[in-house]
Amino acid sequence: MAHLWGYDSHNGPDHWHKSFPIAKGDHQSPINIITKEVHYDPSLQPLKISYDASTVRTILNNGHSFNVEFDDSEDKSVLTGGALPGTYRLKQFHFHWGSCDDHGAEHTVDGVKYAAELHLVHWNTKYGSFSDAAQNCDGLAVIGIFLKVGQARPQLQKIIDALDSIQTQGKKAPLTNYDPSGLLPSSLDFWTYEGSLTTPPLLECVIWNVLKEPISVSHEQMVKLRSLLFNNENETPCHMQDNFRPPQPLKGRKVRASFH
Repeated sequence: MAHLWGYDSHNGPDHWHKSFPIAKGDHQSPINIITKEVHYDPSLQPLKISYDASTVRTILNNGHSFNVEFDDSEDKSVLTGGALPGTYRLKQFHFHWGSCDDHGAEHTVDGVKYAAELHLVHWNTKYGSFSDAAQNCDGLAVIGIFLKVGQARPQLQKIIDALDSIQTQGKKAPLTNYDPSGLLPSSLDFWTYEGSLTTPPLLECVIWNVLKEPISVSHEQMVKLRSLLFNNENETPCHMQDNFRPPQPLKGRKVRASFH
């Protein structure tokens, strides 16, 4: 199915609805967060994030981004709190980025674009598996973290260094002893809304938790992301960049904030 979609002019986000009609649904992501229309909700719990460095397994170039994948067979790396109705296990994280440092994130805030966006993807343990969870509106919980260009992020460097081993689509390499807590900003203040996956199949199964505070990465770290390739090793090289979906219509949804 991966060959049906991409980020090029002939198969990019404007075309996804042809193969995935839900692309025009009422709960699509990402969105532009309009801060003056956000509702502060004092009932929102703080996000509680507990990650175990021993659960990381592999890093994979899937031809659209790269996934850092985790063992999700036990409640070792979990997310609770916020607007979440239960316990969510970490499945993987990935990034979206642009062709230059001034755009590349999927969500925007009052139209402001960040350089990139990190998505930490979790699934609701009451459904028993990631695939079952993705069929339900409360099945997945994603933490979105904005990246801005400035100081290097030391905790990201191990991932950046691993990219050399997964340059082309389908390449996979083992990864050990990595705690993604090092990619969290100091504040976990967040906006939350009901949305979708931002890549096909675009299922409307995500409780989004977009963190207000960005993290800083260096220009050199961003360049390394853009050195990855969309293509497999037998094809003409095509650099992986602009792998983001633009904001989608809110269609009456409410965005809530955990902060004033």
